[in-house]
Amino acid sequence: MTRTVRSLARELVAIPSHDDPTAAGRFVAEWLRTETDAAVERIEAGVIARRDGGGRCALVGHHDVVPPADAQRDGSGFVVNERGDRLYGRGSADMKGSLAAALCAFRDAEGPCTVASFRGEEQGGEGARAAIEAGFAPEYAVVGEGSTGYSADSVTDVAVAHKGRRASTIHARGTAAHASEPERGANAVYRAAEAIDVLQALSPPETTVLGHGMDGSLCATEIEGGSAWNVVPESCAITVDERTVPGERADIGRVTEIEGVDWDVEQDLPPMACEDDAFARAVLDAATEAQTETPALVTKPHATDAGWLAQAGTTCVVCGAAEPGEAHTDDESVSLPVLDRCYRIYSGILARVGGTD
Repeated sequence: MTRTVRSLARELVAIPSHDDPTAAGRFVAEWLRTETDAAVERIEAGVIARRDGGGRCALVGHHDVVPPADAQRDGSGFVVNERGDRLYGRGSADMKGSLAAALCAFRDAEGPCTVASFRGEEQGGEGARAAIEAGFAPEYAVVGEGSTGYSADSVTDVAVAHKGRRASTIHARGTAAHASEPERGANAVYRAAEAIDVLQALSPPETTVLGHGMDGSLCATEIEGGSAWNVVPESCAITVDERTVPGERADIGRVTEIEGVDWDVEQDLPPMACEDDAFARAVLDAATEAQTETPALVTKPHATDAGWLAQAGTTCVVCGAAEPGEAHTDDESVSLPVLDRCYRIYSGILARVGGTD
């Protein structure tokens, strides 16, 4: 079992899937058809495999990755190597390592269950959204994004909530004039400054999920405006990064009360909250049984496909091998013993939560 999870992770990481994840999706589908008797569906959104009708619970991952650093490339492939007890390579942590553990757990499970690997998670959940629109609607889902090292080093915890991300731009419009006669124009930078004052006065949202507090955040991250040192600026734009929490949003729209100011939302990744204590505890029991350390229910700062699934009505948690700060790095890696642990966790989850009732 251990060698199979590790070897599958190495094979997956070696497949480039940043520009086009098609080859990685094809590999996952072919592996499932070879290694299992499940009904395997390869669709534009990714790959979905169901055994005995699919059951109540799905293990969910993604096989696309962010672009690699130069050192992570090897001709037409990706560099993959092991040092100590860690597997190095683009996508090892986010999240082909956990995907390998989920695929193997699905293969070895008994009874109805589902595994899914989507494309486009790194592009705002494109694959998950397409699958949901096509009818993908498990009752429960365990998304294999990182949850290791949150309560304590090397412990694989269970995230019952994560933040979302709303990316937006505030546009301030004015009227250009010569800077020697500023009264003849309307200064867009001044209007943008008023908008920033409104942002600073807003309180980031907060909430509680299964007894765990979550705080959102709000931050102006870029500002651009003006055309020359002697011209009253006629336009100014402010980009805003907002980390949302379940059920709450900051009232950024208030900036439009300022003359000449508009607000556009470019991206809105939903947060996730698991309100089903029994499901969360069942996953936590599986995580506890799979390791000598004591895991905890935690919250996660990053958006995942669990947000889209939860928004569509699926009860979700996040549980996976990646540790904070490991994903998207130039030296990305994942612990091989933790991949083995995730196999045991996922197997325990399917045994506890699978079935049809």
